[in-house]
Amino acid sequence: MEALQLPLPAQWVEPVWIGVQVLLILLAGYLTQRFVAKGLTRLGERYPFPPQLLMPLRGGLRWLIMGSALIFVLERLGVSATVLWTALSGFVAVAAVAFFAMWSVLSNLLCAILIFTVGPFRLGDIVELVDTVDKPGVKGRVVAINLLYTTLIEVEEAGTGGVMVQVPNSLFFQRSVRRWRDSAVIPGER
Repeated sequence: MEALQLPLPAQWVEPVWIGVQVLLILLAGYLTQRFVAKGLTRLGERYPFPPQLLMPLRGGLRWLIMGSALIFVLERLGVSATVLWTALSGFVAVAAVAFFAMWSVLSNLLCAILIFTVGPFRLGDIVELVDTVDKPGVKGRVVAINLLYTTLIEVEEAGTGGVMVQVPNSLFFQRSVRRWRDSAVIPGER
């Protein structure tokens, strides 16, 4: 038995039909997100919702609707939704783990930028990180500030001076800090 040969125009019907379906899905997604955005705008005009609430809500819903439309398009093109969700959830899990692993480094980098711009202390100042009111913390002269640590040389008290201590920058924003300018006379310092 011979294979049935379709005429050339009939071979193009299925790809064209899939293309039309893809365009309809994208158009439906676009119209849905526009309808939702207009509905949220009307809701914001009718009720006293702050714009700071409506703007992220509108953006989140837009991403959700267009992301769903993209998944429908990929599924129509033959990509399994199960494979997509598995890949997406794996990527999100790895990104979350990486974010939490980098959290302390990112925190120290941001605090370094704040130290440079806000200037809670400068090179040469004496600073003390106060643990509690009755318990003294780390105290020393600031000799270096980099993106992760601030280096202090401990004040000479009872023969313990000259020791260098590297304090993570984020601690300066988590604890109370006492500061003496470089020209001030500090008790216990020679």
